Amino acid sequence: MQPTYRYFVQPQLDVRTHTVYGYELLIKQLTPAGWRLPESFASIDPKIMSKLLVATTKILGLKVQYCSVNVSREQLVDTDVAKAIIQSQTQLYPAKLIVELTEETGPGCYPDTKLIPHLRHFIEHGMQISLDDVGTGINDFKSIQEFLPLASELKFALQNFRTGIQDPQIQQKLHFWRAISNEYGLRLILEGIEDEADAQLSNDFEINLQQGYYYGRPELLRLPGDPVDFQTATQS
Repeated sequence: MQPTYRYFVQPQLDVRTHTVYGYELLIKQLTPAGWRLPESFASIDPKIMSKLLVATTKILGLKVQYCSVNVSREQLVDTDVAKAIIQSQTQLYPAKLIVELTEETGPGCYPDTKLIPHLRHFIEHGMQISLDDVGTGINDFKSIQEFLPLASELKFALQNFRTGIQDPQIQQKLHFWRAISNEYGLRLILEGIEDEADAQLSNDFEINLQQGYYYGRPELLRLPGDPVDFQTATQS
């Protein structure tokens, strides 16, 4: 039996205008324990992911300016996934589909030089590129420098750090990535805003695009024909 996947959507807010700026699409798998993140995103059948992405973006068209979808390096070079992403952009127009390049590794080895033509292909079809989890893991400045001229957006995830935004070292990282976003003319989204204190400090840093549980948890986007009990399955 094929596993069941759906996208959950989480709002991204522009705190200057107090409006929903976009949605991030987070894929989850239905398990006996409820909806859970897949153990490996790269292991999802590209055809299943492609069909789901197209069905999801068909619903979201005209709702927001941007919809972001996480894409691993493995998925980026997959023809089925690429076609679905391009079709999804057509459905979302005039909204933009943002391809968030994640650092998740798969069985293949894809150097930056091989990925750049694929990213350019998406840009040529009206999409934008986001570099996810900057400053975390392997996503330091040196490792993503080749992608910066192609990107429109950087995302800094507070949830990747146990100490949170109150930590002076995290604030130093934020200062750095704020400066990089200004230098390259990129949007900077701060993820992992948990409470009012996080939001206030983000405002002090003049980071206007914010995302996190303080503004809304990811919610299941049901597709036509989905049973009602999909909505009541345990979410995490």
